[in-house]
Amino acid sequence: MADKIPPADGKYGGYSRFELELEFVQCLANPHYLNHLAQQKMFDKPEFVAYLGYLQYFKDPKFAKYLHHPGPTLQTLELLQQERFRREIISPNLLNYMELAGIRNAVPDSKG
Repeated sequence: MADKIPPADGKYGGYSRFELELEFVQCLANPHYLNHLAQQKMFDKPEFVAYLGYLQYFKDPKFAKYLHHPGPTLQTLELLQQERFRREIISPNLLNYMELAGIRNAVPDSKG
């Protein structure tokens, strides 16, 4: 039997908790959003860091299949488990590096 998204209930504005967590996890693949979270000092809050750990369940194939861009999303989710990365994502240099790396990975090499 195929895995199904849990049904929505009224608690979350008509969306299931899974749908909201899926949307949030996919936002984490955006370096600018990560930088924003760092500027807001979200990575300094133990409860938020614990929530990032909880979201590791998206690495399970039965949940990863719902991700639009599983590679970058799961890679970023893994990086967010490292305190050093959470501390350094506020740096414009790291932000620019991640942005350029994402562009390089998205655009096929014209050589070949």
